[in-house]
Amino acid sequence: MESMIRINNLTKFYGKSRGIKDIQLEIEKGTIYGFIGPNGAGKSTTIKCIMNFINKSTGEIYVNNQIIDNKNYKLKEEIGYLPSEIHLYDNLTVKKMLDYSASFYKKDCNQRKKDLIKKLEIDENKRIDELSLGNLKKVGIVLALMHEPKVVIMDEATSGLDPLMQEKFYEILEEEKAKGTTIFFSSHILSEVKRICDKVAIIKDGQIIKIEDMDIFDKNEMLQVKITSKEINEILRELEIANIKEMKNDEAKFIYNGEINKFIKTISKYSISKLLIEELDIEDIFMHYYE
Repeated sequence: MESMIRINNLTKFYGKSRGIKDIQLEIEKGTIYGFIGPNGAGKSTTIKCIMNFINKSTGEIYVNNQIIDNKNYKLKEEIGYLPSEIHLYDNLTVKKMLDYSASFYKKDCNQRKKDLIKKLEIDENKRIDELSLGNLKKVGIVLALMHEPKVVIMDEATSGLDPLMQEKFYEILEEEKAKGTTIFFSSHILSEVKRICDKVAIIKDGQIIKIEDMDIFDKNEMLQVKITSKEINEILRELEIANIKEMKNDEAKFIYNGEINKFIKTISKYSISKLLIEELDIEDIFMHYYE
């Protein structure tokens, strides 16, 4: 597959304070790539470096095989950007704001702009300073997508959108993906990452700690297990469980991350009085990586 975003050894320090360190990512064309982590993990810093809003300390960033730098103005026409907070000209109407932004592109944005306005139910006659947070975010979505960019960078894209509008937004992203658009989707809402992303990178304390295909989560390879047995220590030893969440008398609670048939074959050799196996939701999986 063709790579549309490639990040090599990206590092950014704010003086002596940590920003991000040695970020390595390769994002294929036509994928929705999730980037998850709690606030302060380094998501926005990474995105600001990709967008060239801040100077990186070291590393290289390529979009569509072109290096990101201050001189490559043409490349910016191939990128759409939706920030976590939208700041626009308060005294303009939505229509004037969108028309003004569209004037910066050589291509005709009118048809795509109209389609997005209709789908997102935007009132073009309202002034920017009259918009709610949700309606402001909808305008931001139009600004990010109306020029039909090859790459879209989104930071906490659904904040402010109500659940019905979120579903419409997800449908728009699926349409973009079908056209071959590459979407880098930063979020701390794990359920929405699972809903739309093909792959996910997990960032902790400024560093990537895990990269997974989303079908790994769908396979539920991680299980939460509670076993009560007089032979619990032998069971834990043979299963090679290193991280036990709870241990009390003959009962142990832990996350099993392995092949289910091996698990069943192993425990079948022992005398077990109680066994509870539950699927982990994506939040539990996320916290497992953050322990």
